[in-house]
Amino acid sequence: MVMVSDIGCSGLFDTFFNTHAFHGLHGRALTYATGLKLARPDLKVVVTMGDGGIGIGGAHILSACRRNLDLTLLILNNFNFGMTGGQFSATTPPDAVVSSGFLNRLEFPIDICQAARAAGATYLARCSGFHKDLSGVMEGALRHEGFALVDIWGLCPGRYTGRNKLTPRAIEEGLTRLPPVAGPVEENAGKEYGRHYRELAAALQPASPPASIDKILDPPEKVRSEVMILGDAGQRIITAGEILCRAGLTAGLRVTQKNEYNITVLRGPSISEVILSPREIGFTGLERPNVVLALGREGVQRRSVLFERLGPETLIIQAQGLNLPSTRAEVRRMDFRGQKIKSNDWALAALAVLAGMNRILSPEMLKAAIKIRFAGEALESARKLIDKMV
Repeated sequence: MVMVSDIGCSGLFDTFFNTHAFHGLHGRALTYATGLKLARPDLKVVVTMGDGGIGIGGAHILSACRRNLDLTLLILNNFNFGMTGGQFSATTPPDAVVSSGFLNRLEFPIDICQAARAAGATYLARCSGFHKDLSGVMEGALRHEGFALVDIWGLCPGRYTGRNKLTPRAIEEGLTRLPPVAGPVEENAGKEYGRHYRELAAALQPASPPASIDKILDPPEKVRSEVMILGDAGQRIITAGEILCRAGLTAGLRVTQKNEYNITVLRGPSISEVILSPREIGFTGLERPNVVLALGREGVQRRSVLFERLGPETLIIQAQGLNLPSTRAEVRRMDFRGQKIKSNDWALAALAVLAGMNRILSPEMLKAAIKIRFAGEALESARKLIDKMV
């Protein structure tokens, strides 16, 4: 068994049990529980949330109801955010006195059981925390195969009852005014998600293994190398980073690529940070790259603070006409425009220049990479560009 909880008083629940437990973010307990149950269907997964959590994570509850994954959700409902000062929650009655002023009068309290029924929950129960057979109510939910929700009404002596007259008897009276829910929901009956998923997946053809790139070449440098490509959207900066990674793989190196670009179309900076290393790569950040390909104004501006940190050991390949911040790095200017190379080919051309210097990668590595990445006319065009620049 494993118990999953989130923030609030309900988050202390697992400390009373000798079992595995996971404590996560407020309202998100069902997301962790879903992953646990799908990865380990042999586990019985019990989730505890408060009324604060069901308000914050309401969408996750609806998704859990729709899926009907075999989870048991115990809602410890005490009608307020007790841990953070007694503010109103999704279940606070409109006439209650809470620390958030009149705000609870503006919102209708949710009936979580009716919401869960509408979303497809296959087992629902609601009772008082003082119910004589509370353990029996919980057992019924635990034995159900599918998503089971138990709404347990209780007292918050720390906050709520100091301002509102609420007793076990008042809770029982309040429950009698609501539609009874105590067991399987016949109209929502269906297959348990995990079991159904595995049945359908078993009927599919096994997925093909991911494509691999074998080592066929030796790298010119058998050390960790860091390359930052700075350009503008539309310059195929990310593609160039990918090609550099593939080149590294053809030489048996480990590679990482980290990209940054705006969500706008053909606007803003485009940046790719690549690491090639004969050893395992841990941290993927670049602070003093070995090589910077400076190809576009917006990318350079985005990383302008980088240049003052660079020393003479760093090589910058700079597109002629592009202004750079002050730097101590070695700068090699390339007149791509004067060679009639289109802006969207500058990144590949810069890689070819680098390969011609036998720095980071060799011409053979670059040609092997484009053969993997391109085909047809695109491959032939890339080959001609590389031959021109090497």
